[in-house]
Amino acid sequence: MRSFWSDPYLWIHLAGVAAVPASLLLCLLGFAAGDPALPTWFELSIILVLGIVPIAWMQWQKPFYIFSLLAVSIKPENLTEDQRRILTLFRTRRSPNWIGGGAVLLVILLNQIYNIAPIAADLTPISPSLRGVGLLLAAIGFFAANLFLQVPLSVLRVMLASESEFAAAPTFVLDQIPPNFSVIGLRVNQILPPVISDASLAASKPPMSAASSPQIDSSSSSDPLG
Repeated sequence: MRSFWSDPYLWIHLAGVAAVPASLLLCLLGFAAGDPALPTWFELSIILVLGIVPIAWMQWQKPFYIFSLLAVSIKPENLTEDQRRILTLFRTRRSPNWIGGGAVLLVILLNQIYNIAPIAADLTPISPSLRGVGLLLAAIGFFAANLFLQVPLSVLRVMLASESEFAAAPTFVLDQIPPNFSVIGLRVNQILPPVISDASLAASKPPMSAASSPQIDSSSSSDPLG
């Protein structure tokens, strides 16, 4: 396993992909509210633009700052050198193919959801007369689906870096982190407990003293007949 895989923030945000189905469910419930008030292509275009463009732009221009959870983020000056190397990989390993591929996948899924939405008309809590509210819910759900897909894709892209590539990556300059990453939420000194590597544990373990090592009693080993 690569050494930088031990950082828990990588795994937490990679696991965020599990929220994509729930986000798409919001789209389904939103589309199921009432009959289309606007042409199909226009309704879908609104949702697509609101959901895809902001997240795709963010991931390409100012990638999501993964050293954050919910509404709090770690102050850049409190990051370890390895975490700053991880940030460097987020910038250098950006791929328009990965971002575009994720967007295309969600476009296909959204189109399918829109087509089957009438079957959920009895399940949605939104009144049929509130089609606009339904579209707003669908937009929020699709925005969230893009966020919870694009960020894990970026994390996966970084985790596929080799150990040598990670070791060669320079630490990201501290004062350049806010201009280059989307740092969201209240900045705090620490969120999760620091991870202690096996090497650190081995280094901190005191060596066995001579007094604790087994000794051979010379008197008991002498010849009793001597």
